[in-house]
Amino acid sequence: MAKQVTPIRKDRKRNPEVTRAAILNAALQEFSEVGHSGARVDRIAARAGVSKPMIYDYFGDKDALYSAALREAYVQIRQGEMTLNLDTLAPEEAIRALVMFTMNHFWNNPWFIRMLNTENLMGGTTVRTLEDAADIQSVLLRRVEEILRRGHEVGLFRASITPVELYIFIASVCWFPISNMHTLSVVFQQPIGEDWLTDHAEKAAMMINGYLKADDPATS
Repeated sequence: MAKQVTPIRKDRKRNPEVTRAAILNAALQEFSEVGHSGARVDRIAARAGVSKPMIYDYFGDKDALYSAALREAYVQIRQGEMTLNLDTLAPEEAIRALVMFTMNHFWNNPWFIRMLNTENLMGGTTVRTLEDAADIQSVLLRRVEEILRRGHEVGLFRASITPVELYIFIASVCWFPISNMHTLSVVFQQPIGEDWLTDHAEKAAMMINGYLKADDPATS
């Protein structure tokens, strides 16, 4: 579920920052559970402990609130990545840390996958309107680029892979088993849970580090 924010108490003086965070996290839960069309502003208001008019004051209509919640989904995963000390880790260990974090974030925040699935079902129409979408992602991409550069300088990684390509690999191997865990569990009789996903992430990190390896550092 979304990062927990205590609903606003009616008898407490309103704090705009806390109120906004409570509304956004309530919206993340609502939109991720029932999609854009099924979401109701009154339920979001109840979850956040605010009135419907207050939501309209802060964000506007339901479409604007959905847009803000989608943006918040990206902001929260990027903020989580910023807590990783990737710059202080050896390149291969930095890749492992990023893979493990990504898997844990998807597992512990199922609203993230559901929000992005909803947006993809809608053809990505809203994400195209987020003016700072590229800026939100750019911090991560710069950090990944630095990991790749350091790995190449010490002869570990080849130089031909881009930060975007690498991150799509990481997101893919972490995304699929969680987004499809129920069908995979039934079809392949494979119990997918936290322990299984942790083991999968460790293997994925080894696989990705293997793919990055430079066979001949002088020519890669």
